[in-house]
Amino acid sequence: MSDFATRRRMMVDTQVRPSDVTEFPIIDAMLTIPREAFVPRDRIEAAYAGGDVELGGDRVLLDPRVFAKMLDALDLTNRDLVLDLGCGYGYSSAVIARIAEAVVAVEDDEERLSEAQGLLTEHHADNVILHEGPLTAGAPEHGPYDAIIVEGGVEHLPEALVAQLKDGGRMIVIFMEKALGTVRVGHKLDGAVTWRYAFNGTAPVLNGFEKTVDFAL
Repeated sequence: MSDFATRRRMMVDTQVRPSDVTEFPIIDAMLTIPREAFVPRDRIEAAYAGGDVELGGDRVLLDPRVFAKMLDALDLTNRDLVLDLGCGYGYSSAVIARIAEAVVAVEDDEERLSEAQGLLTEHHADNVILHEGPLTAGAPEHGPYDAIIVEGGVEHLPEALVAQLKDGGRMIVIFMEKALGTVRVGHKLDGAVTWRYAFNGTAPVLNGFEKTVDFAL
């Protein structure tokens, strides 16, 4: 195995499996997709170190443990259409594409989106549709979705995203309260989402997902 292939297996064996993520599709996808290819060139050495990897512009590639546990909690199948919000350079979408039927990946940075397109093509993620626009708006024209994953912290979840989730669908979100983060899974039934605790995890709050502050005179 190459050095990066060795690091990839170590990532799975020391960060993912010990976090009680054992589903074969997730393990196989994370062993297959080269994480180092989807980060800035000056961050390659950090790709498998654990923790978030900075992508620039206050955006990160999520910690492998957090990402894997989010996928595990979503319980994706090969029949699911997944909305991946904040795909960055495309790593999360490439992994999900090996598990789900199709992925709609939303990115608000034109340069990152362009690079993601090339990387996803290179790594044969042919079932990913890339969409440029505000993460808070999602991609309603391709929905509704069986599952939604938000690749960053959230203080306020826009109703427009909840509306894009199918009835019977689920979404996973890292809700941030100052420095503390809680990952919750939401299940939609009869138009309403019921949330349950999944695990503790943190991520920088995404642009547009900040809590609005009301000022009183």
